[in-house]
Amino acid sequence: MSIAVLGPTFDNLAANVRKNVSDIYFIFVGRSLGYLGGSVLGGVLFDCMNAHLLIALSMFGTTAGLYAIPWCKEALLLTALMSVIGAAMGVLDTGGNVLVLNTWGAEAGPHMQALHFSFAAGAFVAPLLAKMALGGSNSQGPPVTEQTNHSLLRSVPTAPAATVVPALQHHLSADFLWSYVVIGTYLLVVSVFFFILYSKANSAQEKSQASVQKNMYARYHYALLGLLFLFFFCYVGAEVTYGSYIFTYAKVFAEMKDSEAAALNSVFWGAFAACRAMAIFCAACLYPGTMIVLSLMGSAVSSFCLAFFASRSASLWLGTAVYGASMATVFPSGISWVEQYTVVQGKAASLCVVGAALGEMCIPGVVGYLQGRFHHVPVVMYTALGTSAMTVLLFPLMYKLANCPRKSDCKQVNEGEVCKALLSTSSSPNEDEEDEEDVAEWNEADFEVIEMNNTLRNSVVEISQKRPGDSPAEVSLQSPLDNVLHDPPAVADGSPGTQEEDADQEKHD
Repeated sequence: MSIAVLGPTFDNLAANVRKNVSDIYFIFVGRSLGYLGGSVLGGVLFDCMNAHLLIALSMFGTTAGLYAIPWCKEALLLTALMSVIGAAMGVLDTGGNVLVLNTWGAEAGPHMQALHFSFAAGAFVAPLLAKMALGGSNSQGPPVTEQTNHSLLRSVPTAPAATVVPALQHHLSADFLWSYVVIGTYLLVVSVFFFILYSKANSAQEKSQASVQKNMYARYHYALLGLLFLFFFCYVGAEVTYGSYIFTYAKVFAEMKDSEAAALNSVFWGAFAACRAMAIFCAACLYPGTMIVLSLMGSAVSSFCLAFFASRSASLWLGTAVYGASMATVFPSGISWVEQYTVVQGKAASLCVVGAALGEMCIPGVVGYLQGRFHHVPVVMYTALGTSAMTVLLFPLMYKLANCPRKSDCKQVNEGEVCKALLSTSSSPNEDEEDEEDVAEWNEADFEVIEMNNTLRNSVVEISQKRPGDSPAEVSLQSPLDNVLHDPPAVADGSPGTQEEDADQEKHD
């Protein structure tokens, strides 16, 4: 909602800072740079701070920025506020993925799909809120700007422009103020719930979980994350590019009317949102890798049809719907998939989000430049085909790296063989079969107990072999330890009968 509300209220923001729409394009650049910075900063902070607290602070920062935007009268200050909101949303985007993985672990698939479906739901709701806020005064008579301007000119015919503009800005602020206030208040309420979760968080549990995760890194952890960075760069760039330029393509190359081109654009985003909603339930019965393979197959086939058969109307409509549906589940499924093979903490999630953000910034810009140079070439469709081919090639390579055995796995195998050998040497021939069945049930804790018992036994033997001149305090230690080990007191002269009993007891232990 915070991202999508800017579009419907862009004209009002320009009038509020006394600029034309074309003169404040840099606020998008400021927000994008803030988003990248927030994604990187969030990846670092989530590894050393509580996730609930950091998400609550980021949402609180977004709330403050949304409350301040309608009252901002300077373009430079508006850009700074947009950068702050972008940074807070970058932290929130990175932290949301990390928190879902840390909370549900191996069962995070449906929850990750639901998280990313909420993005589409918020983008759908925000324009409706803006339309309701702006439509109340526009429902009767002329638009607000014209009505206000005429009333002011009628009441004060000789009023200078300096007195008209502030009044006009006041009416504009009153119109689109409520959409920002509603969204900001909603975020404020949710941030309060995250503060409550932070107050009830168990830091000891988080530390133990972090210590367990240290031994779960993939063998080629950084290479896998680098390929995933390129994978999301191509995927998100292709998604945003197609959704941004399909309207223009439909009018120029398919010679559609404005209403038909808008309907084609709606088909793409509608299929995208619907498939993300369905993926919440599909993720409960399908592995993330299976969903990625199905999505890549659908995007490859549909982009091929769009690149070479888009001149046919049926192929264009069907290919657009399939392409939108195929692109819907790739990002959340990719996060869930890589978490099965390596640890996805703050820095890893930040790398994925930054790759997606760079693809969203770079690929649409390059396509726009090339489309302006080559007017008769459908650059959008060829870009969709090229990025689909890249993702199809990258995923098998990532799968190969992810399935390489970890070094910790090899170490565990060697330790298991040593433990089995110790058990086999300490048992009698008649007990070999039983010991082999019990080897699988033994772990490191069992052998630590054996070592502790041996240590206690050695201390008992040392105490029992002390000379009569030893102090009463040293001799008094013998009886409690004997009671613990259930052994009779050892004889100082080391008779054969006592040694045989000690050997039998050691074998039993």
